[in-house]
This record gives sequence, C-alpha cells and structure tokens, in this order.
Amino acid sequence: MGKLKVVMLICDGSSSRIIYHKLKNDCDIVCVIKEDSIPNSILLKNRIKKLRYIKVFGQLTFMVFNKFLKLISKARIEEIKNKHNLDTSSIEHDNIVSVNSINDKKVEDILKEMNPDLVLVNGTRIIKSNILSSLDKPFVNTHVGITPKYRGVHGGYWALANNDKENCGVTVHLVDEGIDTGNILYQAIIETSEEDNFNTYPYLQTAQAIDLLGSVLNDLKNDGLKPKESLTKESALWSHPTIFEYVKNFIKFGVK
Repeated sequence: MGKLKVVMLICDGSSSRIIYHKLKNDCDIVCVIKEDSIPNSILLKNRIKKLRYIKVFGQLTFMVFNKFLKLISKARIEEIKNKHNLDTSSIEHDNIVSVNSINDKKVEDILKEMNPDLVLVNGTRIIKSNILSSLDKPFVNTHVGITPKYRGVHGGYWALANNDKENCGVTVHLVDEGIDTGNILYQAIIETSEEDNFNTYPYLQTAQAIDLLGSVLNDLKNDGLKPKESLTKESALWSHPTIFEYVKNFIKFGVK
C-alpha cells in the first residue's frame, strides 16, 4: 500500500504546524482546512455564561501574567524544538482552505470530494455530526492530556497541579461529538524538568505525540485502528487556570 491520503483539520498554531511538518513526508496530505480563530468577544461571552464572572476574571488575570511567563519560556521552548527537531514555521501547501468554522458545509463537501483515508484533527472547536458522518473514515485527534481524566485544555499542567505525574502526557484518539471522549488509540507520558512550565508542557506533549501518530499511520496501512484501554478510568473536564489556582498550585507543588 502506498502513502495514505490525509486531510488535516486545524486551527493554526504551533502544534498543528509541528504535526504537519513531521508527517508531510510520511503521508499524502491532500488538503489542509484551517479554521478561523473564534473572536475574543464571543469566547469571553461564552466563558462568562458557563463559568461566571469571578472565575473568568481569574482566568483573564492569569492570561495577562502568562504573557510574562511566555517571555521567560522562550529559551526552553527553543531547546525543546531543537532537541526534537520541531518545525513551527508556517504551513505552506498547494491546497489550504480557510473556513469560519470547521463545521461549515464547505468542510463537509471537501471531505466528500477528497475521500481521504484519514482525517487528522488538531486545535479545532468540537466537530459536529454532519462533518463526522460525511465519510466513513477515521477522524483522529491529538490531545495534550491523558483522557478521560484530563479532558479539555492544559491536561499536562493539570496533571502536575494534581501531583499526578504518572498521568502527565498525551493522547491520540478517535474523534466523536464529545469533548475528548473518543476511543483511545495511543497514550504516552512525558518527562518534565525544573525548567518547564505552563508554556513548555505542550511542546513536550506534541513531540511525544509524533511517534504515536506514526503508529496510527502504520496501523491504518496494515491491520487497521484498534482502540485501547486508557491509562486511567477517571474522567474530568478542565478549563484554563485562574491566577488564584496557579499561585496555589505553585506554592503547593512547585508547578509552574
């Protein structure tokens, strides 16, 4: 069997770029569908509706603080990128399609037309049934956390904040309509150092995920994808930390 035909559904960011550059020679990426970022005003409105004002205020305060944390993380991020040969340069492809939402009818039409062997998902909003049912092929997502215990966002950080290093890792799973609830294909744990923090964990997780995605490609070409048991049975959904949670976790466990 030749190279697998792949369509990528992404929100442009470092992890999507790393995955694209790592896999572009191992499979035939026929199209990259790039979702526009959700406007901050809509994100804020939805977050307040779901989490209420005090928690959202704490999250926004942490985001301001994290601008400083990102600055002091640059050297460590470059070290990780060099060590694992991670390329975060822009994706250049002959067939890049930008859409307002990954659930647009346009995406459904492209998938039906392309009929890929595999749809790789990274960083998009929750994918709805009209897209998932548009073709009878696997949709596979890379999640920076061990599911189902660390669904949602910042799974590596939350594992460490819970003093749960044995579940600080990454999951490659099939996509369903839930939030990181699809059947697990592969999971792996990452090793962190004193130099790592909130901004460097995702680079370590994405680096670990590359080998897992390679295994997915090999499985699909040979015996097919076979779901596996999770490293943990617990299930929880996590959101962005507040500044209060971050300070508490730093004092309690030294988690940066």
